[in-house]
Amino acid sequence: MHKKHHKKFTLRDYVVAGFLGVLLIWLIFLNVSIGKKEEIARKAARDTQAQLASLHSREVTLQNSINELSTPRGQEETVRETFGVAKPGEGEIVVLPPKIASTTPPQTFWQKWFGWVKFW
Repeated sequence: MHKKHHKKFTLRDYVVAGFLGVLLIWLIFLNVSIGKKEEIARKAARDTQAQLASLHSREVTLQNSINELSTPRGQEETVRETFGVAKPGEGEIVVLPPKIASTTPPQTFWQKWFGWVKFW
């Protein structure tokens, strides 16, 4: 039978194993740290994209306002809406909602009389 030879570990072996263990822990820490920083960067990128979309929408609105104000008709409309002014001789038109018609037809004399008798 073969005898197993046990190698005795030297101080150098323990130092190398300790160094490799510390190096492994340090690399794991760096990996986790990079993952956290990546998540922060992704969130910042999403927030920036949302701000950019909002700014584009605002730009379109402002450009439409500029286009409207560049015409005399647009300027007049804006002044009328903003300050509530009118030209001399102009009046105000008030549009009322239509009256709602009754959905039930009027009752005849006999319907009213029999209805009164029914509750009596």
